[in-house]
Amino acid sequence: MFLKRKNKIKVLMCLSGGVDSSVSLALLKKAGYDVMAAFMINYDEQRNGESCWRPDYQDALRVAAKLGVKLLRLDFTADYSRDVLQYMYKEYEAGQTPNPDVLCNKFVKFGAWIKKADELGFDFIATGHYAKIKKSGRKFLLQEAKDKNKDQTYFLHQLNQKQLSKTMFPIGGYTKQQVRELAIKFDLPTAQKEESMGICFIGEVSMRDFLKNKIKVQSGNIVDEQGNILGKHDGLAYYTIGQRNLGINAKNGKPLFVVNKNVEKNEVIVGGDESPLLFKNEIKVGDINWTAGVAPKFPLKCQARLRHRQELQDCVVTKDGVKFSKPQRAVTPGQFAVFYKGGLCLGGGTIE
Repeated sequence: MFLKRKNKIKVLMCLSGGVDSSVSLALLKKAGYDVMAAFMINYDEQRNGESCWRPDYQDALRVAAKLGVKLLRLDFTADYSRDVLQYMYKEYEAGQTPNPDVLCNKFVKFGAWIKKADELGFDFIATGHYAKIKKSGRKFLLQEAKDKNKDQTYFLHQLNQKQLSKTMFPIGGYTKQQVRELAIKFDLPTAQKEESMGICFIGEVSMRDFLKNKIKVQSGNIVDEQGNILGKHDGLAYYTIGQRNLGINAKNGKPLFVVNKNVEKNEVIVGGDESPLLFKNEIKVGDINWTAGVAPKFPLKCQARLRHRQELQDCVVTKDGVKFSKPQRAVTPGQFAVFYKGGLCLGGGTIE
C-alpha cells in the first residue's frame, strides 16, 4: 500500500529522527516525489552538556544519508517560544490546564513550517502523524488514521483548510506495527528506536519540573467540598481535575481527587471518586475550529473526546454548548473537546 507516484511534486519531509517520520520519508522517496528532508529545531536547552535536540538530529542525519536525501536544519525556536510556550505559561498561571501539542501543531508545525516550505518552493510538507486527509470536491477533510490506537487527529483538530491542503501524512493508512515492519524493510537506522512520549519538542520531563522555574505560583489551601481545610497545595498550576495521590485521604481512608479549582480563592477542592463535581453532562466550548472551513448545521449529533485516546462519547453540539449522553468525568478547563462523525475529525475547541 505505497503512495501513488507523483513526479515533480516537491515535498518537504519534516524529519524528527523518529521511526514514523523516517518511514514517511522512505515512502515518499519510493513513490517518486521530489522530496527533501528538514530537521526543525523548536526548543533548545542544554542537557548533559549538549543541546536537547542534538541526539534526534543525529538520527535524522543517519536516516537521510541512508535514503540519499538532502537534510536541511531549520530554526523555529522563536516561533515556538512566542506561540506555544508563552501561551502555556499564561494558561497555567491562570489555573488552567492547556495542551501545548495542539497549539504547536496549529502555529508551528503547520503554521511556521508551512510558511517556510512555501518560501523554499515546496508544494507540500509531510509529517509522521497518524492521520489522513481526504479531498471531497474543493474541501480537504481530516480523517482518523487506520491505527485507531495511534490516531493523532485529536492534536490536529485546529488545522484549517489552507493547512490541510498543503499537508501530507504518508503513514496514515498504516498501523504502528506495519510502520515498524517497513522501517526494517527499508533498513532504516531508527527501525528499533523507542517512542518519545514527552511534551512536544521538550522531551520526557514532568510538567511540574518544567514549570517550576518558568511561572510564578502561590501556595494555598486544599479544601473539601464543605470548605474545610485539609492541607496545603504548591500552586494551582500543578494540579488538574481528576488528579489523585495528593498525600491526603478522606476520613474513611479512601483517596481524594481534585474535583475543582477556585482561582479567586487560590484553593484546590477535593472530593471522593463519586463526587458530583467530578462529572459534567454539559460543557461550554469556545473558539471552535471546524476543519472543513464552515460550521455544521446545529444541533449536530456526533461524538467527542475530551482527551487523547478517550473512547468517543455520544453528544449533541449546539451554538450554546455540548450535551453528552453520559456524564463525563474530570472535564478539564483549558483542554480541548474534539468532535468526530463517520471517521472524520470535524474540529474542536477549548473547554471553558
